[in-house]
Amino acid sequence: MVEKRLTPIPVRRALRELGTDIQTWRKLLGLTATQVADRAGMSRATLHKLESGQGGVSLETALRVFRALGIMDTVVESADPYRSDIGRLRSEEVLPQRVRQSRPKKQADV
Repeated sequence: MVEKRLTPIPVRRALRELGTDIQTWRKLLGLTATQVADRAGMSRATLHKLESGQGGVSLETALRVFRALGIMDTVVESADPYRSDIGRLRSEEVLPQRVRQSRPKKQADV
């Protein structure tokens, strides 16, 4: 039996905020939900799900809506790690091919 995980509160809050922002962008641009859904290639119900902050909408679907609103590049750029303080500080470092969880060191038998 598959256990359904609860969505963490900060994630639910971010979904609601992002949904509200999408709806606000749509209204600022004078677009109806049907127009945005058509431009994004989805149903109006899926757009409503996104605007109301419900989970379960794919990242591709969200990006299609951002593109329809003309903000996709801005959203993608906001995730660029080298635009952050830590990213800029560590930009000269060579990143590992993989990141593996470190194992606790064993104590030598004495």
